[in-house]
Amino acid sequence: MTGPDDLRARFARQSPADLVAELAALRPRPGSMVRYHTLLALRELGRRAQFLDDQLARLDELIVPLVTARAPGLLALYGAGPDTAAMLLVAAGDHPERLHSEAAWAHLCTTAPLSASSGKVTGYRLNPGGDRQANHALYRIVITRLSSHPPTRAYAGRRTKEGLSKKEIIRCLKRYVAREVYPHLRPPAG
Repeated sequence: MTGPDDLRARFARQSPADLVAELAALRPRPGSMVRYHTLLALRELGRRAQFLDDQLARLDELIVPLVTARAPGLLALYGAGPDTAAMLLVAAGDHPERLHSEAAWAHLCTTAPLSASSGKVTGYRLNPGGDRQANHALYRIVITRLSSHPPTRAYAGRRTKEGLSKKEIIRCLKRYVAREVYPHLRPPAG
């Protein structure tokens, strides 16, 4: 933002991937002190971004076999990718048998509905305690399903016609996904 105008114009309107590649390939030549040091800093930032992308790709390759070995069916659920599945497995912990029921899992994921009714309005809210990362993983699955899963979209449309807000629909869907995830948390027999 504060670099020379010609540099700002050169790197404007590029996709993030193209920008990182171009920055990492810079070969600054000594000249103007400000320009030279700005280009050096940009090159190092580009190389750092490439390093982190490569590192993330290597870690992603490692996580898939771990999740598959622990909960093979979890990755088969619509909207559950390796990162999301790993978050759910971490929430379940080393001893998922301590989760004696699907309702206990829902409470742990903060998706168990609690009554929030007044004298005139009947409503529910989510349990404020529990594992926020697991709740976020369920939210990611729900948002993915809402964007591209026909049965979930149909459900959301039907519930909208019934008068539920988007927030209430997402709450219901997170509870449903928690119910769907629960059987996959148990270690495979054998």
